[in-house]
Amino acid sequence: MPINIEMPRLSDTMQAGTVVKWNVKEGQKVKSGDALADIETDKATMELQSFEDGTVASIAVAEGQNVPIGTVILVLAAPGEDLAAAKGGGGAAAAPAKKQAQEGGQAAASANGPAKGATATMVPPAAQAPDEGSNGHAPGRNGGTGGRIFASPLAKKIAAESNVDLGSLQGSGPGGRIIRKDVEAAVGSGGGQMAPGRAAGANVQAPSKPLQPLARTQVNQPSRPAPMAMLSGGGGGLVARVVPLSNMRKTIAKRLVESKTTIPHYQVTVEASMDALMELRTQLNEQLANQGVKLSVNDFLVRASALAMHQHPYVNTKWAGTPGNEAIEYLPDVNVGVAIALPVMEDGTGGGLVVATIRNADVLGLRQISAETKRLSEKARTKGLSVEEMSDATFTISNLGMFGVESFTAIINPPNTAILAAGGAVQKAVVKNGQVVPGHVMSMTMSSDHRVIDGAMAANYLNTVKGLLEKPATLLV
Repeated sequence: MPINIEMPRLSDTMQAGTVVKWNVKEGQKVKSGDALADIETDKATMELQSFEDGTVASIAVAEGQNVPIGTVILVLAAPGEDLAAAKGGGGAAAAPAKKQAQEGGQAAASANGPAKGATATMVPPAAQAPDEGSNGHAPGRNGGTGGRIFASPLAKKIAAESNVDLGSLQGSGPGGRIIRKDVEAAVGSGGGQMAPGRAAGANVQAPSKPLQPLARTQVNQPSRPAPMAMLSGGGGGLVARVVPLSNMRKTIAKRLVESKTTIPHYQVTVEASMDALMELRTQLNEQLANQGVKLSVNDFLVRASALAMHQHPYVNTKWAGTPGNEAIEYLPDVNVGVAIALPVMEDGTGGGLVVATIRNADVLGLRQISAETKRLSEKARTKGLSVEEMSDATFTISNLGMFGVESFTAIINPPNTAILAAGGAVQKAVVKNGQVVPGHVMSMTMSSDHRVIDGAMAANYLNTVKGLLEKPATLLV
């Protein structure tokens, strides 16, 4: 019997998933535990692992396709089973999704308004024109592997101008995508094959004589300014394009609009003197350098925020109950969520924001907080976080200090009742003992749910966090 691999539910709110990349191909043998594909959910990109041994008989969903959970995306032939028989007998559950995709394609063709008498025909994926993610060549290039070549629009533009065949390059971007630096490296080293259909030296030459300006007409038309010259290394101009929302971006948009429209936000800001903390941090990092430990300001902030919950438990809460029977739930564990920004690709895709959870942060030391934050940040930007690693945060910290931001406000991450936005510890003129002297100051702004936390309550909590940061020795015990 063939083994149908369906689109799994990888998060509690997931309704559909996108196959970002297949890690197997038809005819390939797989074992239990092998990574079959990278699946983008509404929260992160995660690996889909096989729980069976077998041979890939059929890949039912193309890369980049979004399908509902439960849709068959791959068919495995059991050990000893004929591939052709498995391919013909599997994938029954994929029919509705396939039919839906065909209907959607026909509707799109009709909406585009074909000429009278023209017949709108569904084109198989292999015969369709390359999309924005390809390099403009037909499938089957890239050294004869038959796979589509993925390249950013900027990389394609530079390759076309430099007469470089993208099929001869190895991409260094996510999923092997060719990006600008790959093409520039090939141009600089003289590597890369010539693009087909153009002979060497066939670049268009500048005219030998300057073009003469057109004679002025009697109609006065608004003049259009000449485009500014790009700075050295700019890599080309801006490109007009529309980028579809990823599952993650859709979820971010939905949840934050819901948060902003259903939770009565207000903000309270305090500034903390960071001189003592910066000095202590420098000393600790010097002593721990040989152990590979480097504490960040955010590590101190996470610990201070967590410890302050014991004096102000109303911040470690969530809005609960049902309409007409609402309640405030006080939470027994202090799980601090740390906002992690994901990188944006050159073609405008990627990006997004995930909140990684540092569990029981109030009982963790600075070294443990630092190690866990680094682990979660690295995993979020490479493999993607698991549902458990993004769940159960009771309070969230968003820190933009490393980007040179001094202060900002953040939107509450439901079901939390507060979020802390921290800027950088910047050096500025401060008054100490009646004298103006230089000092490090960090601005902290807490957005609170006014249904749970009043202004004075937020101010008291922030002043406790401020006191812990200004006397950081208490964070070591």
